[in-house]
Amino acid sequence: MKVFTWSDGFHAFTIAVSSRSKALEAWGSKQDLFATGLASELSGGPDYDAALAAPGEVIERGLSIDVGKIGKIGKAAKPKKAAGPSHARIAKIERLQTELETLDADYQEADAALAERLKALEAERSDLERSHAKRRKDLTAALKAGRA
Repeated sequence: MKVFTWSDGFHAFTIAVSSRSKALEAWGSKQDLFATGLASELSGGPDYDAALAAPGEVIERGLSIDVGKIGKIGKAAKPKKAAGPSHARIAKIERLQTELETLDADYQEADAALAERLKALEAERSDLERSHAKRRKDLTAALKAGRA
């Protein structure tokens, strides 16, 4: 018999069986808790003794949790990041804002130039239409006189 254990953080679950797969089956786990590091083989202690006393039965023990010490367990807590964007992010935002303003100004300038060119083309077209109409009227009159 081997003794295996895993914990959900609030309870420790221990069982004495012949293999890891039988332990996972007894715990009702579809995930390989051994592969993820959540489960391991136990080699001693009160849970070990209790599991060997009742092979094949899951021994559940509530874990004592001191809420005041939770943040202090393990590695030192990382300092909180400063609120707001970093200097690099602020610089990037300012650069992008400047690029956007430049893009808009360039567009306005190009649009104004196109509007002036369009106005000049419309005036040229109007002159062409007047010239065409006058020349057509003169030629129509000459043709009419020639036929008469």
